[in-house]
Formats: sequence, structure tokens, C-alpha cells
Amino acid sequence: MATLLQDVRYAFRQLRTRPGFALTAILSLALGIGATVSVFSVIYGVLLHPFPYANIHRLGNLSISDPYGNIFNAAITGPQLRELQKTHSVESVATWDEWNLTVTGHDVPEDVVAYYGIGDTFPTLGVPALLGRNIGPSDTPDGQEPQPVVMLHYRFWQRHFGGDPNIIGKTLELVHKKYTIIGVTRPNFTWGWGGDVYLPRAITTDPGRTFGVVIKLRPDVSWAGANAELQPLFERFAKETPSHFPPKFQVDARALTDETRHNIGGMLYLLFAAVALLLLIGCGNVSILLLARGTARQHEFAVRSAVGASGFRLVRQLLTESLMLALTGTGFGILLAYQLLRLIVAWMPQNLYPPDVAISINLPVLLFSAGLAVLTGVLFGLFPALQMTRPEVSQVMQSSSKKVAGSVYGRRTHNLLIGAQIALTLLLMTAAGAAIEGFVHMMRVPLGYDPHHVVSVGIPVHENSFTAWASRVNYFEQLRAKIAELPDVVSTGISTNATPPSSGDEERFELLGKAPNPSLEGQTARMNYVDSGYFSTLRIPLLDGRTWERSEVAHSAPLVLVNQTFARRFYPNGDILGHSLKVPTQKNEPPYTLTAPGADGWLQVIGVVADSLDNGLDKPEKPAVFMPYSTLMWMHTQILVRTRIAPETMLHSIRQQLTTVDPDQQAFGQIDNLETWIKNEPEYARGRLISALFGAFSILALVLSAVGLYSVVSYSVAQRTNEFGIRMALGAQKSDVLKIVLASAAVSVGVGVAAGLGLSFGLSRFIARWVENGSGSPLLVLSVSLLLLVVAVVACLAPARRASSVDPITALRCE
Repeated sequence: MATLLQDVRYAFRQLRTRPGFALTAILSLALGIGATVSVFSVIYGVLLHPFPYANIHRLGNLSISDPYGNIFNAAITGPQLRELQKTHSVESVATWDEWNLTVTGHDVPEDVVAYYGIGDTFPTLGVPALLGRNIGPSDTPDGQEPQPVVMLHYRFWQRHFGGDPNIIGKTLELVHKKYTIIGVTRPNFTWGWGGDVYLPRAITTDPGRTFGVVIKLRPDVSWAGANAELQPLFERFAKETPSHFPPKFQVDARALTDETRHNIGGMLYLLFAAVALLLLIGCGNVSILLLARGTARQHEFAVRSAVGASGFRLVRQLLTESLMLALTGTGFGILLAYQLLRLIVAWMPQNLYPPDVAISINLPVLLFSAGLAVLTGVLFGLFPALQMTRPEVSQVMQSSSKKVAGSVYGRRTHNLLIGAQIALTLLLMTAAGAAIEGFVHMMRVPLGYDPHHVVSVGIPVHENSFTAWASRVNYFEQLRAKIAELPDVVSTGISTNATPPSSGDEERFELLGKAPNPSLEGQTARMNYVDSGYFSTLRIPLLDGRTWERSEVAHSAPLVLVNQTFARRFYPNGDILGHSLKVPTQKNEPPYTLTAPGADGWLQVIGVVADSLDNGLDKPEKPAVFMPYSTLMWMHTQILVRTRIAPETMLHSIRQQLTTVDPDQQAFGQIDNLETWIKNEPEYARGRLISALFGAFSILALVLSAVGLYSVVSYSVAQRTNEFGIRMALGAQKSDVLKIVLASAAVSVGVGVAAGLGLSFGLSRFIARWVENGSGSPLLVLSVSLLLLVVAVVACLAPARRASSVDPITALRCE
């Protein structure tokens, strides 16, 4: 024990005398471990285990796909659900149906997101409650109204009831109806993206009441087998309720994790590849530092060996030093992983994965990364000591430490590590450059509208209210007019489904006098339901024709506007005004969907507006049709509000104005300005996260590579001090020595850059595929290579200048 403490004290003194070496090695390991562990923890939580359900591999969304690759959640009625439950493939089903309710008692109603499910929903998911019990079959008896019970999500329980452990049995009033609280979910229960409460729903024969469905397969059934069995059944469903299905479709049930993996998997795997490179670069940097320092200490080892130290004693001492470095770096890496994990989670794209997913540090990856760091430190720390177990001690002792040139094998090892480090750094910088280039390009895309000082206020209508077409039109207009009365409101407009940059619903349409062109994606366009104030509020210019009068909107006049893309594609001669189109899919399904008389008839084009983004930030605009919002109304709408001041300061006043029309009318819980809508777009959030993290990782990799190169060149200069002194004594100039030093480093740098270029060009298509709008162009790769070469030269200059300043007399004294 005393010997061990002696080794530790000596190791600490050695590291304290070289603080730059120790700090660089520790940071290299900490950065690699922290980045790798944090990113893989996100992958594990979001992609591999996002749902806490039992038998997750047998649970899947019941979806359908059309011939154009679009995937939709199947919407089936109560009788159809009964038939689905009888099929061989399906063991049980879980249903979902979202609705917005209110909790009253404050000056404005509190919005509550409710998810309804049949009695089999929670048993199918197989997750026990944290408190109380789950909703079960007894809460939805056949032929009867559901029991007035409610289950709270953990998040809502904490926010609304302060985590009261005695909540079971108490009541919660939702839209003036009392429900008995029977349970609280676990913290990471992900059913319902952002759901607050869960209520039972009875299966009815109402054709307007549909369910979204998750099925649980029987153990012996595959997804392909289930799709094959369900296809003819769903074709029959499509004949019964044609408005719920596209004309041609395929049943496309797939595992629950597939959607999340499709939305965000590529981005996370790309980030993991980046941090894995950073970990390798960090371990390589530690290897270089330890090899250079160990070789520089060969004279010390020889002296200790000459005075009686055994080879085992030398190995043990270096093992102690290496373990101190590795364990310290690992400790800081773990701390960094927790901090970096919070940052990544905060920047993750919203709405692409369940918001209650449990994301925490992954222990197996933490142990693997720490083990790799320790192994690197031990292996390369012991390498010089293992060489000294068979040294020519007399030869080493006859010279000072500055004369020891090191073995050819050692120099080759240094050059190989430097070359590999530079190659990986160049690859990482290329990917970072492509990501940043793509993100900058996305930020410069013309929006076609002005999002500044505009908020979107979501208005959910309560169930069984305003079920007549005229009353709903009048109600929406009253809400808009009340908000417009506020003194700092500039303008307002109704935008049922038309808030950019992703707006409208893709629907088929017909043109009067023109046969549908099958080459034009089935002749579809984005259908938007708005009022005349929509265009002035968003400042979308009118290019031709006119917009509606308010009276025309109130009576749903059969008049529409189209965007430039629509006019150019279908009427390239510019004669679109006066022509008519029809949208046959607009069906009246009261009380949930109300359409104006003649909504599925011919509608005359009266104006053309400028293009504005309607298909996301990274795709060109699609043809768009704008109809009066009164043409088709759901149980919700949006009111766009442009203000003179920061709109966030007016949200409470806006909510109060709504209650003057209806005391129970709430707005959606989250009201965002349209600039936030842009930042919440999946491609924007992905691009921001990838470019920021890739940029940070590539800078760190560049610094680590520069430090590694500096260390090797410094080591080489120290070992060749005598040689440089002799050369200068024989007449060599400082510039000659400078060239010799730079030339010795040029080989490893050149090989590394060449290998990095090969990797970058070879993987350019892969990088461009996963990086938002990134081109991975040759010019970008060459620019990154030039930057890396400049940094390499700068890293070599300091030791090279030191070599050229060697005093020949001092150097020759070593002989």
C-alpha cells in the first residue's frame, strides 16, 4: 500500500510539472467521452426505447399509404373497429381521439388536451399506473355511456395538483362536467403526444365518430402478414366511408418506432458518427501525447534502471500515471455528458418524437467509452516502458536526453496516428461545412410572407356546440372581431389550416374543361381555408384579380384564389381568372365537419396571390387554392393576429377577449408567434442541431489535431536538437532548419489530408443525404482542406522556429 501511494504521489508530481500535457490529455478524453455518451443516450431513448409499453415489437400504428408515398393514420368508425377486433392478426387494439377541454375557475379558461380511448386501450399498452388504476373495460360498458372517470398524466398532475399523493377519488371539472380521478400515469408515459388527461370513449355507430388505432399483433403474426389480411377488409371499409380513404391505398401497419426512426433517425445516427469520430480523435490525441512524453523520458527510465529499478517497477509507475490521466478524463467526460445531454434535448426538433420519452445517460455506452479511454491511456502509456524492459542502458546513459532520437518504429507510429487524426478531422469538418452551408441556405429561403409580430391563436370548439353551419361561421367571425378590437392589434385573419410555412391539405381537384393530367401527381393542390384578412395580415401580395368581400366569406361564395405556382402549372398562358375548379372530397360530416352548400361544386377563380411557403422550408411551393374558411369548417380554427408591439405581451388580453364572446372559450395552451413556427419546423430544427453540434465537434477535432501535431513536431525537434546544432555549425541557415522541420511533418499531414479527401469525396452523397440542404460540393471539401493545412502549418511553426533558434555550442555540448 505504501508503494502504491508513493507511485501516486510521484505520478501527481510528474503531471503537475507538465500541466499543459496533463490538461490536454484530460480534455481530449473528456470531450470524446462526453459527446459520445450524450448523443447515444438520445439515440437509445428516442429511437431504440421511446415507448414504455409491454411487447413493444408487437404494437404498431394502423396506417394506410397512397401511390405517391404519403402515409396517413387510418380513421375507422365504431362498427369497423368491431370487425377489426375479430381478425386473426389482431390480438387487441388501442384507440386514440384527441380533444381540447377546459378547466375553469380562473379569469380565463385553462386549456386541457384530452385523449379518449376505449376500454381495451390501457390493457393493450400494458403500462401500470403510478397511482390508482388505469382506464379499463368496466369504464366503457357496451351500450352505455362511459363512466365519468379521468386519468391524469403525470405532467398535468404535477402542474395542476402539485403532485398531491391523495388525489385518487377526488374530482376534476372539465367543461362543467365532474369526473372522478382514478389514476395517475407514470412520468414517461408517452400515449398521446402532450396529452394532459385520459377519458374513456364508448364505441358508437355514429359514422362521424372515428378512431385512430394502434394494433397489437398476435405473437405468430408478422407485419407483412397483418397488412395482407387487413387489405381486403379496409377496401370494404373504403366503400362504406369513402371520405376517410384515398381513392387508391395500401394498408401499411408498421411498428410504433418506425415513424420516429423515419423522422429523426438519420439525424441522430449522423450525430453519433460525428461524436464517434471525435472520440477516436481524442483517444488518438492522448496516444500521441503519451508516446511523445514516454519517449522523451527514456533517459529518465535508463537512469532509474541503472540504479536498480526493475522493469516491473517502471511499468507500474507509468501505469499509475496513465490511469490517473484516463480516470480523470473519464470523470470529467461523465460530467460533460450530463450537461451536453440537456443541451441536445433542449435543441431537439419538436413533434418528431413523443415529448415524454425518457432520455437519460446510457450506462452501457458510458462504460464502453470509459473503457476505451482507459485502455488507450494504459496501452500507449505503457508502450515506452515496455520498450525500456530491454534497453541498451549504457548507450542511453552515454548521452543526454536530447540526443535520444527514438526508434524508427516509434516515429512511424507517431506519423500514423497524426495521419489518421487529420483524415478523421477533415471528414468531420467536411460534414460540418455541408451542414452549416445547408442551414444558412435554408435561413435565406424567401418566405413569401412576413412572420414578424404575428401570432397564431388556436381556437378549439367544444363538443356539441355550434353544430349548425351558420352559427359556426358567425361564432368564428365574432371571435376574430373581438380580438381585432384590441388597441395594439394591426390586423387579423382567419386561417383554419393555412398557417405557413407548412400549410393546407393535399386534395384532388378537377378543372372545368380540362381532363385530369395523371403526370401531375394525380392533379392535387394544397387546399387552404381563410378569410380576406389572411392575406393582409401575412402581407402576401395580390398579383391579379381581387380577394373576397367579408359578406362573400360570410355566405361562402363559390369563389377561390390560387397561388402563382398553381396558375403557372395549370394555366401557363396567364388566363386563369374566370376559370373554375372543383374539390369533390369536401364532404359534410356534422357536427365535426360542416361544409357550405355547394362546397363540392364548381368554384370560380377570382384572384392570384404571390407564392408563400406551404411545403416546409426545404421544398418548393406547391400549387395552392384559397377558399373562404366558411366553405369547410372543423371543430377548430386559427386566428392570425398582427400587432404593433411584441405579440407575446398581448396573449393574456387576447384570451380575455375570447371569453367576452363565450366565457368557456379557451385558446390552445401554446400560442406561438410565426417566427417560432419557422424554428419548430422539423427541417429547421434538424438543420440547427446538426450544424451547431457538427460545427462544435469539428472545431474541437481541429484543435485536438493541431495539439497532436504540435506535440509530435515538438518531440521531434527535442530529439534532433544535436543534429540541428551540427547542421548550423556546418553553415546551415535558420531557413534550412525550418524547412527540414516542416518537411518532416508534411509527410504525415499530406497522407492524412489525402486520406481525408478520399473519405470526404467517397462519402459526399451520404453526407448530402442526411444533412439538411447540404451539397457536399468539391469546393467545400477543398476549402476545408485548405483550412486544415493552414492550421497544421501554424501548429508546426512554433516548434520549427524553436529548432531554427538552436545554439550550436549548446547542442554540441551534448556530444
